[in-house]
Amino acid sequence: MNSIFEKSSNDLIINRIKLLTPESKALWGKMSVDQMFKHTNEAVIVAFGENELKVNFVFKLLGRMMKNKVFNSEFKKNSPTAKEFIFKEKYDFETSKNELIKNYSRFAQGESSIKLMNHPFWGKMTHEDWSKLMFNHVDHHLRQFGV
Repeated sequence: MNSIFEKSSNDLIINRIKLLTPESKALWGKMSVDQMFKHTNEAVIVAFGENELKVNFVFKLLGRMMKNKVFNSEFKKNSPTAKEFIFKEKYDFETSKNELIKNYSRFAQGESSIKLMNHPFWGKMTHEDWSKLMFNHVDHHLRQFGV
């Protein structure tokens, strides 16, 4: 199993990110590659306590109920996303790519890189939960762009 905390697994994701170009097109969905970088980076920095999400009670309950199924399966195409992770503007490709690489690389420092153990949507998280969520989410979007 891939672990975001192991350098080799972390490098697998980083190397796939590096394959993308400003001309990369999505195989599904509406995001451009720069928007995808912003989207995934904002999700990544939640783990570091650097992106505070506001989740209402109903969605907190929903997240906790769905957590096991979502964390243990492949993300579905065109799944709904929180408004905090929707980016519709055009962003500088290199800047947004480098931000994602920089932040995703932080996981290779080990489990101590995670600062938030109670996710606003998913609830109580283990380091393994974070690894599954972050790897599967970024992997999903890299597959979306064919890498």
